[in-house]
Amino acid sequence: MKIAFQMDPILGVDINADTSFRLAEEAQARGHELFYYGPDNLAYDEGRVTARGHWMTVQRNPDAPAVLGPEVVVDLAEVDVVWLRQDPPFDMHYITTTHLLDRLKGQTLVVNDPFWVRNFPEKLLVLNFPDLTPPTTVARDLQTIRDFKARHGDIILKPLYGNGGAGVFRLDENDRNLSSLYELFTGFSREPLIVQKYLPAVTKGDKRVLLVNGEPIGAINRVPAAGEVRSNMHVGGRPEKIELSDRDLEICAKIGPTLRDNGQILVGIDVIGDWLTEINVTSPTGIQELERFDGINVAEKIWQVIEEKCA
Repeated sequence: MKIAFQMDPILGVDINADTSFRLAEEAQARGHELFYYGPDNLAYDEGRVTARGHWMTVQRNPDAPAVLGPEVVVDLAEVDVVWLRQDPPFDMHYITTTHLLDRLKGQTLVVNDPFWVRNFPEKLLVLNFPDLTPPTTVARDLQTIRDFKARHGDIILKPLYGNGGAGVFRLDENDRNLSSLYELFTGFSREPLIVQKYLPAVTKGDKRVLLVNGEPIGAINRVPAAGEVRSNMHVGGRPEKIELSDRDLEICAKIGPTLRDNGQILVGIDVIGDWLTEINVTSPTGIQELERFDGINVAEKIWQVIEEKCA
């Protein structure tokens, strides 16, 4: 098959951690052809959805993860699969790419389904499952956030469409910075904020559970660095091996059908203690770490699902 990757610059990836690289590597091993382009090079051009990019081969060379061919323009209706893999922020540029990729429906399989990527923002989809999540408020109104803090005391405040742990703050019972942080966030963004009750279990780790076509295949535990409340690997979180608990399986059983029925083939959920905090559909990571810890070929399982859908 012909496989296109819409992603951040491939030549700068960490070959031992990047999930998009691992997906491309496995596709290449299975005999598929690879095309790479950045989201800025996606276009609607007189009835066609096109991308300006490069046919490529990938290799486990940290100094040259990919060998790129000449720049060409490809009609994406003529490839078999497009991977939507650029990192957030989930802004209007990102949303516009999902609208353009939507136009390939019935011609090219886009993974994950862009319509539902657009309508399943990671911090909002969890609101469909209130019995699985900690107390949560989404608001731009300062008084609503103050009232939430008064009820719960120790809270986590973060941007609704942020990623990678950026802008995540813990405000405990003695903190006096809520108003200042509110002014900071609302001064440069018109988006609401999301507030959740602080979960002390995060000190033992924030579990990333990976689901393929709605089924859990394993998890890694991300332990915050000393003095940090954030466990994201982008900001120094340490990955470690961990097993799926009964509660993890219960959570996956409840959300899995929604993901599978709406074309979300690769999803990473975040679980702290017994609580679901995020459902990541835009560009979930962690498959290389899971492969190393559990000795399984996660990328193979993903491609088996995609190949079956294309067949």
